[in-house]
Amino acid sequence: MQPTLVAVAHGSRDPRALHTALALLERVRELRPRLDVRLGHIELNEPLLGSVLGELRGAAVLVPLLLGRGYHVKRDLPAAAARAAHLRTRIAAPLGPHPLLVEALYERLVEAGWSADTAVVLAAAGSRDPDAAADTRRTAGLLAERLGGVPVVPAYASAAAPSAPEAVRALAARGHHRIAVASYFASPGRFAAQTAAAAPALAAAPLGDHPALARLLLHRYDEARAHPARPVRPELVSA
Repeated sequence: MQPTLVAVAHGSRDPRALHTALALLERVRELRPRLDVRLGHIELNEPLLGSVLGELRGAAVLVPLLLGRGYHVKRDLPAAAARAAHLRTRIAAPLGPHPLLVEALYERLVEAGWSADTAVVLAAAGSRDPDAAADTRRTAGLLAERLGGVPVVPAYASAAAPSAPEAVRALAARGHHRIAVASYFASPGRFAAQTAAAAPALAAAPLGDHPALARLLLHRYDEARAHPARPVRPELVSA
């Protein structure tokens, strides 16, 4: 039996976020029809991750639908795994940084009308965790390469600087007259809309159920299966 793939979304009050996650998992099932694929949320939406894990038996791989390292990846997912002591669990890396993610960002920009004379703001949620910011900067660098050397500046909706409007102004001050916002969000929501509003030229759609994300989800799952499971940290069981 293959371990169950449990995709872990943050959760959102925007109903489009749940629909987007479900559509993405349908793509995953099409790619690997015999794999048991479930969805769990950290907060705000049902089903919550703890409930999903409570229903499973055997083994599971938790694959975060999150774009970089941060509190949820480092603390919430290990804590949920520790509480599900009846399961053999592994936790996959977050989706980013990765070339498949960059390919999805590129195609969303092209869909929105991006051209080679347009600089880009890579708008992310933001985190106080320095590893999360490093992951976003790495993705910005990879996206700049994919766009042929066009400037790509990371920006954040909360918890970090610069904001999307500040990044737009910085690029304009450097002489860039056309500026796009690339939406570094897995699904629509308040932060995605907030950062898109800062775009003076065009704003790309969130990553959503792009086919590259489905492939990346399975890649992270396979990657986690190939590595030994980490021992449970006892302090997380009651976290």
